[in-house]
Amino acid sequence: MKPSVLTAIKRDINAVVVHDPATRTKVQAVLFSSGLHALVMYRLFHFFYVHRYFITARILSVITRFFTGIEIHPAAKIGYGVFIDHGMGVVIGETAEVGNNVVIYQGVTLGGTGKDTGKRHPTVLDNVMISSGAKVLGPITVGQGAKIGAGAVVLKDVPQNATVVGVPARVVRLNGKRVAYDQSQAVTRRNAPDDITETDDFTRKNGE
Repeated sequence: MKPSVLTAIKRDINAVVVHDPATRTKVQAVLFSSGLHALVMYRLFHFFYVHRYFITARILSVITRFFTGIEIHPAAKIGYGVFIDHGMGVVIGETAEVGNNVVIYQGVTLGGTGKDTGKRHPTVLDNVMISSGAKVLGPITVGQGAKIGAGAVVLKDVPQNATVVGVPARVVRLNGKRVAYDQSQAVTRRNAPDDITETDDFTRKNGE
């Protein structure tokens, strides 16, 4: 059963104390955590959005972005016990869904690719950690317990309990075990296209 807004906020406060070593008490969390401030405001303007007060919801979301540096669309769906650390530059899109006990670090984007309609943003299941600067794009699913490395660009579904890194992101651990990397997929000097040579060949064939 979905918890009440008050219960969700209490769990968000507990998440700050659990995950942030610089926050030692719930009072400090309430006073100093910009991520918590953004989530509390989100729960307010999401309520307005659900009840079709769209303009009010959008105004409150813009005010929240101005004061916290965190942009959450009022239509996004966010579970409880979520922790946004520092938070500056975090963007959560309109059709994004975030599960319970998710940890999100600064600079994370849950966005779209510009190629999709309808459901355009990611679904992040429970107990996921998304590290600083990661971009999770498109209507993909990040499986429960997954970890996304700093700066990763995730364009495909992430399996449950997987760790992904890189641009584009690839699985390096699955269920606690390392995953071998297929070197044949790597771009190296041996298999990379030689743009200069190809251009010269085109020029010679066309008599230029």
